[in-house]
Amino acid sequence: QMQLVESGGGLVQAGGSLRLSCAAPGRTFSTYVMGWFRQAPGKEREFVAAISPSNRSTYYADSVKGRFAISRDNAKNTVYLRMNTLKADDTAVYYCAADQGFIVRTQGDAYDYWGQGTQVTVSS
Repeated sequence: QMQLVESGGGLVQAGGSLRLSCAAPGRTFSTYVMGWFRQAPGKEREFVAAISPSNRSTYYADSVKGRFAISRDNAKNTVYLRMNTLKADDTAVYYCAADQGFIVRTQGDAYDYWGQGTQVTVSS
């Protein structure tokens, strides 16, 4: 079992920046693929970004590529999502997720553990 806790959400103006954090206490954090997903009201959950356990390879949805950056600090059992040049369309609840598999997936049902989410609201 893995308990994920997101933080760092809030209200920001369009064009601004925000950094989300996901704490994942546990002895095996470094073995998990970690991902970020988001869900806006009335819409389906969508993939945002993911990072591999060891080689730190990163993957991004086209909608955030070049603006968002995912990173992890295995010593702190924490994964981050830095969001720059935020747009109104980025408004959503952002979820941290962990996958015990060895291949990075973009589908939410491939992930084994989920946090409860943190709200990001972008105003313009």
